[in-house]
Amino acid sequence: MQLHNRGVRQDVRELGALLGEVIKDQTSRSAFDTVESCRQRSIEYRSGDLESREPIVSQLTNRSPHQQQTVARAFTTYFELINLAEERERVRSIRADSQDGTLEDSLETVAEELSEKDTETVRQVLDDVLIEPTFTAHPTEARRKTVKAKLRTISKHLEALDERLLTDKEKAQMWRDIDAEVTSLWQTPQVRNRQPEPEDEARNVQWYLENTLFDVVGEVYDELADAIDEEVDGDLEIPKLFEFRSWAGSDRDGNPYVTPEVTANTLERQRSIILEQYRDQLKRLSGVLSQDGSRIDAGSAFEASLEHDLERLPGSARTAKQRYPDEPYRQKLKLMRERLDRVGDVRPGGYDDADDLLEDLALIAESLRNNGSERVVDAHVDPIRRRVATFGFSLASLDLREHQEKHTGAIAEALEEEGIDYHALSEEQRVEFLTDAIFQDEPVLDLEDTDGFSDDTSRVLRLFAELGSWQAEYGVEAIDTYCISMTEEPSHVLEVLFLADQAGVVSLPEHCGIDVVPLLETEYALSGARRIMGTLFENEAYAQALEARDHTQEIMLGYSDSNKENGFLAANWSLYKNQRRLGEICDDYDVTMRLFHGRGGSISRGGGPMNEALLALPNSTVTGQVKFTEQGEAIAEKYGNPQIAERNIEQMLNAQLRARKQALEQPEEEVREEWVDAMETMADAARQEYRDLLESDGFVQYFEQATPITVIENLNLGSRPASRSGERTVEDLRAIPWVFSWTQCRCILPGWYAVAAGIDAYLDAGGSTETLQEMYDEWPFFRTTLDNAALSLSRTELGIAEMYAELADEDLRKRFFPRVADEYERAVELIQTIGQRDQLHTRDWLGENLERRNPYVDPLNLLQVYLLDQTHRTDVEERTLRLTVKGIAAGMKNTG
Repeated sequence: MQLHNRGVRQDVRELGALLGEVIKDQTSRSAFDTVESCRQRSIEYRSGDLESREPIVSQLTNRSPHQQQTVARAFTTYFELINLAEERERVRSIRADSQDGTLEDSLETVAEELSEKDTETVRQVLDDVLIEPTFTAHPTEARRKTVKAKLRTISKHLEALDERLLTDKEKAQMWRDIDAEVTSLWQTPQVRNRQPEPEDEARNVQWYLENTLFDVVGEVYDELADAIDEEVDGDLEIPKLFEFRSWAGSDRDGNPYVTPEVTANTLERQRSIILEQYRDQLKRLSGVLSQDGSRIDAGSAFEASLEHDLERLPGSARTAKQRYPDEPYRQKLKLMRERLDRVGDVRPGGYDDADDLLEDLALIAESLRNNGSERVVDAHVDPIRRRVATFGFSLASLDLREHQEKHTGAIAEALEEEGIDYHALSEEQRVEFLTDAIFQDEPVLDLEDTDGFSDDTSRVLRLFAELGSWQAEYGVEAIDTYCISMTEEPSHVLEVLFLADQAGVVSLPEHCGIDVVPLLETEYALSGARRIMGTLFENEAYAQALEARDHTQEIMLGYSDSNKENGFLAANWSLYKNQRRLGEICDDYDVTMRLFHGRGGSISRGGGPMNEALLALPNSTVTGQVKFTEQGEAIAEKYGNPQIAERNIEQMLNAQLRARKQALEQPEEEVREEWVDAMETMADAARQEYRDLLESDGFVQYFEQATPITVIENLNLGSRPASRSGERTVEDLRAIPWVFSWTQCRCILPGWYAVAAGIDAYLDAGGSTETLQEMYDEWPFFRTTLDNAALSLSRTELGIAEMYAELADEDLRKRFFPRVADEYERAVELIQTIGQRDQLHTRDWLGENLERRNPYVDPLNLLQVYLLDQTHRTDVEERTLRLTVKGIAAGMKNTG
């Protein structure tokens, strides 16, 4: 059976040829020839037919600024189109493997694995699992929304050409439409002319939830239900397995533009979106449920519910009876749509929450089953029920986030008005004071009165004052989590609980409306996890808050800042150890732990294949509940195409179900003491080498001169500033621009630096290569860590990186670049030896991908280096420089 009409090479060739024609039409033959010459010579250099890149550099630098801009635009647009071709190839692979029954990490394979266990164990695994992808607004999405919309249209045309039987005339019309879109894309500005606002970022996240995930999640549930029914004995109900969350419009850490108005508008828009989706779903369901009431017995429960609706909505009841006489299900659905219309309305009769809607859908399902319509329920009612259970009335629940210093400062300033010197209190005294204040009946602070306070204090107090109103309007589940950046003391957590108590969001012991989530990201915080969490679990006020939240403690781990502080290898080991430690602490206090993994898109920020990451977690931490961030380009790559989105969700679910089953079988994984000692040695040495590099005199200047950080800081990528205070230090710089800068110059140092230093230290101390090879073969953590480093090394191009290094002062270049290059070369050698292979990566597709892309990224890098070297750039050159950043990001398929 032939599923597809085309292949990736044909797509790349024809899209590239079409772009060439557009360039000739829209610019000139001369401009096209320049682009083509750069392309050909770059390919020749890569294939060994050209001795140096000098002819390419000469070709670029001897052109006018406008011609250089054309070159940058040409290669940037090329990558945008080729990314679509590779996305289509990925869809082909998914469909072909599914058809052949060879799709790895599928729901069928995990159902087969679960079938080895008894029915009750399978039920427990399903009940335990809850996966919470959390979309953030971190500024790593380099493409404009307008550009993405045009690319999505082209993608749909490619899908039609590939999967549909078309006449020659229809194919010609399809290519005419693609031609028109590529022409429009060429004429569209690639670079934003304004900084996006937080509500723009929120709308971006909402688009993926509304247009992709709402449909995809229902399909994943259906596939799992079918697979479980096929493989597992017993009648198992598929529970809620997913919940989507978002930081877009609510994350305040370092972003002064996220105001209460922004959060309120985000909540309102998300509720409007999801209610409209449910209305559409119920409208379609009404087209199916046309049963004649005189020929069925709808049942007493259904009839009582319908009668109650008819009484509470008399106006709509008359319309429903007139339009659908003797059709009880349609009458009920008409009134259900009316109740959705009245959610948040001044008119009475609206649903109070999503549970009410689920109750109505359950009544319809039960009535249909009692009338022999089981298949109708499976095909049409259950998918809606699962969507409502997943998305609620909020589409995605919002997490609030702020830096701990803001809370401490606000409380200290506000308490000063009450005659209390909070700053002077010791940590123990602060914990005692906050605990007593939480239990006190009378409020300590008037959150509404912010006159005379600093801007930071007013922002914090106003946020908590609004929180209670938001929960009353949109439901507690719409905004019920508060994450505290840079948590290092128990008081940092109690401060948030105290402020929530002052706002009426917490009323112990009966009610706690928020999960307070410490974000542990520094070595001090991670190593002090027992001190922090143990103090909290033993605290009377916090223990009552936990009891009100089902004894579940969410703890966030910061991959990005941990890596930036400690380096790749040391950060990964620290996170692994501390996850196990946190699991032990929570077990000691009989608390269910939900780890929140603050992962970025890049390897150095915790990125990499999600299914592999989930399976590599320590067994003791796999409670079934897991939460992780999705951000930047990774959102578009994972969730822009429905079939790829479904595959990603399927792989996540496969991995988490398997991981939970494995954790039940073996609650504590066995890791040899010899391996732990090896990792301790490697991590200590790696951290020392990494810190020595960063703290070397002149390194910050080298980083600033040998990467395009100054350009990146001025790009309109996101609403949040690139650094926390504007100071030029690595510590103050946010992790995203730190990684973005190294990625641009093709030296992805944060993803591998000091790995070799660590391994060599272990070998020098008497360790053996054979032990490292055993660790790689038998320990998922170690294998995943080295494989991820190998991915970063594979994408590193030292020849290009050296050209950027030439931009730095000679003494800085001579001190730092050879050191970086030596570490790179040794890491390549060691990883290949440990993995017992003759290439860095283990994925064949990556080799093809790099071979196809590298010759086209090179000219953009060469042009960027030339422009960075100019002391005075014209406006055109400045725009071209910024465009090269976009193009390299598209070519690398990664920013930060």
